Amino acid sequence: MDYKDSKCASQILAFQHDDGSWGHFHTLSNPTTAQPMTSEQALRRLRILGFTKDDEPICRAMRYMETNLTNPEPTVFHEKKHDSKTYGDLMLAAWLRLFDSENKSALSVAKKWESIIEAAFADGTYSHDAYVAAYEAQIGKKLNPKAGCLANFVVFYQVVLLQGMLLPDTESIVLDYILDYPTGMVYIYNKPIRSLPEEFASKQANQYLAAIELLAGYTGAAEKLKFVAEWLMNNRGNDGLWDMGAVVKDGIRFPLSESWRNPADRKADCTFRICRILKQLGVVV
Repeated sequence: MDYKDSKCASQILAFQHDDGSWGHFHTLSNPTTAQPMTSEQALRRLRILGFTKDDEPICRAMRYMETNLTNPEPTVFHEKKHDSKTYGDLMLAAWLRLFDSENKSALSVAKKWESIIEAAFADGTYSHDAYVAAYEAQIGKKLNPKAGCLANFVVFYQVVLLQGMLLPDTESIVLDYILDYPTGMVYIYNKPIRSLPEEFASKQANQYLAAIELLAGYTGAAEKLKFVAEWLMNNRGNDGLWDMGAVVKDGIRFPLSESWRNPADRKADCTFRICRILKQLGVVV
């Protein structure tokens, strides 16, 4: 099931540039009236609506990202406290892997991060000194301790990039580390993921599920996230459907339907999303 023919999808596609982008790349870039969304925002929403690498707009966007990833100069991200080229490549590679996990350009970046994380957890626990040493060996540059999204790997981009890359034992330890990380996952959720949201029908739960959707892409996720599957099943309505309430309508992950004026459409959207997560976690609904 997808929502590719929706009004929302048409509006997003209308803003795509000839080069395949939507102007600025990074979500935190300032929008303008003429360009009300970034490439990241457009790609995230289109993916949620069911677009894949087989759709022409995504093919164009992927060509744009590959071109910029192979460019020796920073192209999509510029900030004083970050290594712009490294961080830009991290962003581009993560988005390429979200649409095509075997993308060769993205895998070249993913393998560097695989080596960094394997070294950081080589002794069975996280060593920041080992992380820094491996980072500088792989990237070939000093790590700025103030560049938080490079100095900390519990970030949307690294979490995406490392899916399917780590050795089983390392992956298990890394998943536990991410689940217990005190400030959650950067750009996605700002609380420990091991702790369930207080309310199911809440903005917090909507963001929480975004983090779970990413972690569910790991081989060992079904075992590690059993508590999440149980929580979801316990919040299923008597009618067999899920309803997270109108408060989760954020214009990103919800709605999927054209409108939520009819509560049945809201329930259908919530149920579709949650069933997809449960399927990833090996739960038959």
